[in-house]
Amino acid sequence: MNLKHFIDTQDFTKEELLNLIELTRLIKAADKQGCTPKLLQDATLAMIFEEPSTRTRVSFEVAMTELGGHALYLKPGEIHLGVRESLGDTAQVLSRMCDAIMARTLKHETITGLAKYATVPVINGLTDYNHPTQVVCDVLTMIEHAPAGKRLEDLKVTFIGDATNVLSSLMLVCTRLGMNFTHAAPKKYQAPAEWINWAEANNKVSGGTLRITEDPVEAVRDADFIYTDLWWWVGQEDQIPERRAAFMPKYQVNRDLMAKAPAHCKFMHCLPASRGVEVTDEVMDSPQSIIFDQAENRLHTEKGILVWLLYPRMKRPSAELAAFHRGQIENFLNR
Repeated sequence: MNLKHFIDTQDFTKEELLNLIELTRLIKAADKQGCTPKLLQDATLAMIFEEPSTRTRVSFEVAMTELGGHALYLKPGEIHLGVRESLGDTAQVLSRMCDAIMARTLKHETITGLAKYATVPVINGLTDYNHPTQVVCDVLTMIEHAPAGKRLEDLKVTFIGDATNVLSSLMLVCTRLGMNFTHAAPKKYQAPAEWINWAEANNKVSGGTLRITEDPVEAVRDADFIYTDLWWWVGQEDQIPERRAAFMPKYQVNRDLMAKAPAHCKFMHCLPASRGVEVTDEVMDSPQSIIFDQAENRLHTEKGILVWLLYPRMKRPSAELAAFHRGQIENFLNR
């Protein structure tokens, strides 16, 4: 069985990503009827975290449980990840004991290193560069809340804020799928040239569009979805005054900015949010906000990704083979 990791949406075609989303939709429909199939019975997921998490930790652990498997939480500092043991050794040991590895790492090189040495699927739960599980969830949420009559390729998505790992992933998945993506931010905090080049290469294949601007009002004028994220991340705490000054108040998503968008426009945020900073309470808690639908979809998306990667690799012994081994063991114990 070919080994497949989930590190970057750029590793997959539009068709593959849409198949993953459709699988997720089917699993979600089953879940809503209380009929989630135990497709990963007795499988184990190792979950490595170099920093705390709410949605990623809970969604993967609950997903494995509801699919019939088990998730092992390896909290920060609990294992020898690159300390007293090489990254490759850790990857190979976990591969012998678990069916998959999910990791949230501070550096993207760590997740790619795990994937290099692992012999089981590795899932990127967030790095400093990207957050692919989040944006597959986001696209599912957009499909569910798309204006009537609009195809996926018709949707217009505007991201307002810093060039975060979420911006990287959202820009690339939207352009991969042929959607229309806009990034609004001060020049210093706009997407770097490398990301733009990748996105434009996606557009040449998919027919999507990309727009980069410093004007948030123009950016939201025809948006179907407005998305924002934190203005600073781990390790950028010393930049907070500079960043706040650059973004506030022009790039804050507030009632006035939302009023510049079409009435049907929805608000999205990957969470956690700094309420009153990048977005106001009146927007987050408004009827236009779909942030909690989005958060819930992390659970369904993790199920979809786990099944997509693991189900084809699962061992399914015949009843005869299972009975044979049980008999061998019981005969030994009953000697």
